[in-house]
Amino acid sequence: MTEKRVCFDFEIDFSNGGGIQGQGFRLDIAGDEIDDADLSAYIIRDLRLLMVAETRILNKRIIDESHKRGAAAAIDQPPGTLRIDLSHVIEAGMITYKGLPAPLICDHLSREASRSSYDAGTEFQIGRIEMVGNTGTYMDTPFHRYADGYDLADLSLDRIAACPGLMIDVSGAAGRAIDWMALAADDIAGKAVLIRTGWDRHWRTDQYFEGHPHLTETAAIHLRDRGAAMVGIDSFNIDDTSGGTRPVHTVLLGAGIPIIEHMTGLDRLPASGFTFSAVPPKIRAMGTFPVRAYALV
Repeated sequence: MTEKRVCFDFEIDFSNGGGIQGQGFRLDIAGDEIDDADLSAYIIRDLRLLMVAETRILNKRIIDESHKRGAAAAIDQPPGTLRIDLSHVIEAGMITYKGLPAPLICDHLSREASRSSYDAGTEFQIGRIEMVGNTGTYMDTPFHRYADGYDLADLSLDRIAACPGLMIDVSGAAGRAIDWMALAADDIAGKAVLIRTGWDRHWRTDQYFEGHPHLTETAAIHLRDRGAAMVGIDSFNIDDTSGGTRPVHTVLLGAGIPIIEHMTGLDRLPASGFTFSAVPPKIRAMGTFPVRAYALV
């Protein structure tokens, strides 16, 4: 069987300014054809490019030519023992999302009141919290968006605990919308994809609720089609909230991919070589709840 390669020129613009060009590039392809979107993703991934805003494929043609690369062996570094906390602290009166109530945290049984039930010197506190699921750093499961989607009780630990992690840094991007090309440099299959925007610096300020960075629908489709295990972001919402649609939630949760919002501390992570865990309680008929998200590096 004759092997195929694609010969092409390309132009790439970066979201933080500048760009690169290439002429007469040749790459191995598996079949007889490759479309421009897949070829763009191939280039971004192969060159390990970050913060790509736009790609243009020019003068593309398929040629009969033997492949020049063998199968590359993936090298996975074993995770270490450094645990990095990626969750915000939940406090009484804290507003996570405007329009939703702040948590109420109080004693159900105070230490003072408990003393009458125990011997001298023995006391306990039983706390009580009243809050909505969308508080602090939380996870959305499909039930949040779809009545027939799986809920917190049916969430598989295999998907959300000790998952290979990938941190994609788009914090220097000029615009708010994060498109698929910003995510195309890496193999995301089976990974927890954590998007660092740097927006967590506005946490507990009015700025946090206005003009936040978000993914586009095409970015969500890219994550779904490339097999992301879960997706997290350190922003107010993974969707653009200026309108009434939520295409990123719709695409990801529709594919059974959990979403973690309001993360923090992603700047402390390497790009890869870590595992990620975000485990909520096992609650029936709820789709969203806070998590203690952390990475093991």
